[in-house]
Amino acid sequence: MESSEFIQIASVLVFAYLLGSLPTALIVSKRFKGVDIRAIGDGNMGARNTFHAIGPRFGFMVAVIDFGKGVLPVLLAYLLGLSLGWQFLAGVLVILGHDFPVFAGFKGGQGTASSLGTMAVLFPVATFIGLAVYGGLFLIKRNSNLSCSIGGAVIASILAVSQQWLLLAYAVTVFLLIPVKLFVDSPRRKAIAVVRNTRN
Repeated sequence: MESSEFIQIASVLVFAYLLGSLPTALIVSKRFKGVDIRAIGDGNMGARNTFHAIGPRFGFMVAVIDFGKGVLPVLLAYLLGLSLGWQFLAGVLVILGHDFPVFAGFKGGQGTASSLGTMAVLFPVATFIGLAVYGGLFLIKRNSNLSCSIGGAVIASILAVSQQWLLLAYAVTVFLLIPVKLFVDSPRRKAIAVVRNTRN
């Protein structure tokens, strides 16, 4: 690997993590409501908690920005001609940046929107079909977890049927990061619930 190529790859990977670390929900909650999104609702620094705790339009705003955060580093890696492996790593790093943001004390969200943003670059057809399924189910059921799970299963199924095994492995990996992050955050969320119940 030449030094110029190394610098290019390193720059993309650092950019991916730092971009992911921008705490969109925290910025929006403090800017428009003067609160820390991690201290209200379910304590998650993401679009869903913003939607329920602050308002739908703010939740939508956070979702779109976080989705875009996932798109940019992977798209940059692709445009620079980096291999699929480096594109995968850029995607994982932007998600980890969202989950463990250096700009917010490493207390971030679950990375669902950012994960979908990375997938939109890597396998756009499957991703947007999955998003359409998610959106339709959410409008009917009003259950984000159920809708997201089924939408994710649709994405994985499309990749499996089309035998795109490397892309399927990436999708499964980043989807598994979501429950892992939920488990990591569970003590903090329980503490928030205790404080809320005490106040009530």
